[in-house]
Amino acid sequence: MEKIIISTDSTSDLAPQTFEERSIRVLDLSVILGSDMYKASEVNPQMIFDFVNQTGTLPKTSATSEMEYGEYFEELLKETETVIHFNISSQCSVTHNNAKKAAAAFNGKVKVIDSYHLSTGQGLLVLLACDLRDEGKSAEEIVETVENTKNNVQTSFVVDTMEYLKKGGRCSSVAAIAANVLKIHPSIFMKDGKLGVRKKYMGSLKRCISSYVDDLAEEYPDYVDTRVFITHSCCTDEIVEHIKQKVQEKFAFNEICVTVAGPVITSHCGQGTLGVLFIKK
Repeated sequence: MEKIIISTDSTSDLAPQTFEERSIRVLDLSVILGSDMYKASEVNPQMIFDFVNQTGTLPKTSATSEMEYGEYFEELLKETETVIHFNISSQCSVTHNNAKKAAAAFNGKVKVIDSYHLSTGQGLLVLLACDLRDEGKSAEEIVETVENTKNNVQTSFVVDTMEYLKKGGRCSSVAAIAANVLKIHPSIFMKDGKLGVRKKYMGSLKRCISSYVDDLAEEYPDYVDTRVFITHSCCTDEIVEHIKQKVQEKFAFNEICVTVAGPVITSHCGQGTLGVLFIKK
C-alpha cells in the first residue's frame, strides 16, 4: 500500500491530540504581535485579546516562504512516498501559492490542496483525507475526493463583537457602534474561499448562536454525519455546552468535536466567536 503523509498548516485548528492520533503533520504559521513573532502554536487567544486591548490593532500573520516549504517537504519525503498538504484558502493568504511553487520541485510526490477554507473547515478536509488514507485509497483518489468535496464544507461563525471586524476593515465604525447598541451579532461565512457577512442576529449571544444553529439545520437537512466541529474563541462553558446540546438535538452526527479557534479566526473575529462546521451533501 502506498505510504502517504497527510500534512496541513496550523490554521486547520485541530487539537494537538488529533494531529497525533491521526498521524497528521502540521506546519506552524507565524503570528506577529507588535515587534514579536511567534509560532501559531505558541499563541493563545488571551494573548491576542490582550494585544488588541493594549494596542488597538490586530495581530498580523506571516506566510511561510517557498524556501521554508521546500525544506519542510524535503524532510517529510525522507519518510514517505507521497505528501498531501492542505493550506488555508488562497483567497486569505499567499501561503498556498508558496507551497505550490515549492511542491513543483518534487516531481509530483507533493500534492498541495487549496482548502478554500480556514479553521476547522480546513480541518474537516484534512480529516477526510485521513479517513481515505486509512481506507487504503491512493493519493490520486484522496486528492480527487477532497477537491470534489471542498465546496460542500459549511464554514461559518457567529461573532459576539464587531470591533475586530472594524479594525480589520470588514465593517465601518458606524456599523460596529450600531451593532453594539442594538446587540447585533453577524454570522461570518466562507464563500468562494473568502470571508463575508451573511445574516445578522439580534439579542444575547446565547440566543443568537442558538438561532444560528436552527438556521443551519433548516438550510442543510442533508449532511455527511461523520463529524461536526463546534469551534469557538473563548466562549463561556455555558454557551459551548448549550450549543453542543442544540447540535445533538438538531443533527445526528457520529462525532461532535469541540475545539478552540486558533490565531487566524481569533484575530479576524475576536472573543466570543463560535461556529458549527460540517460537510453538507
